Amino acid sequence: MPPPVARPIPRFVADAPVEGLPYGRWAQQLRDAFAKACEPHVAEAGGPPGEVTWFPERGWGGRVYVPAIAAVEGSASPSEYFGYVSFARGDDDTPGDLRAVADFTDVVVEDNPDWEIDLNEEVIGSWRGIAEQAGEVTLVWGTPMVPGAVAATAEIDGDVSDQASVSDDRFTLIALDAVKGFPEALYVEIVLWGQRGAELAREGLYEPPEAG
Repeated sequence: MPPPVARPIPRFVADAPVEGLPYGRWAQQLRDAFAKACEPHVAEAGGPPGEVTWFPERGWGGRVYVPAIAAVEGSASPSEYFGYVSFARGDDDTPGDLRAVADFTDVVVEDNPDWEIDLNEEVIGSWRGIAEQAGEVTLVWGTPMVPGAVAATAEIDGDVSDQASVSDDRFTLIALDAVKGFPEALYVEIVLWGQRGAELAREGLYEPPEAG
């Protein structure tokens, strides 16, 4: 029988996707909700959202999260909206209580050809452990910028905390991040995998601190 672990951090907390990528009327409903969440940013971003790219859904805490990105239409320089639409799935699988979150950025892959993964993230909840132990439940979605990726994992403290297939060059993960209350803070890393378990790319959600 294995002994207790030194760092009891929750892993694999998210539900797997139930439905495929949105289409038809459902996609339009989601787009309307996402566009409304973008409205407060339109003046600063330089335009409304264009065509929305949806990412695989994941479930957590009784809600289903559908991440999205969309280019800013009319912007003088490359920029994009990012965020998600979430909903509660009823007993008859009918979605309801749509909620959307959106923001925008001008730090985009078009200006960063050296990126190996194009990542977005949003905190969707929190975790409290013993004493001061705490962390942020984080929705992460992205696009591989290297060829051959078939799976993505989230790793924290050297252990896999979530995994997902790469489908249509897209993936979605939900994992704990920014974990505190241990001797050092712990942060999630996203890893891309190819065939036969070959690691293709590894990326954190934050810029590493500069030395000195």
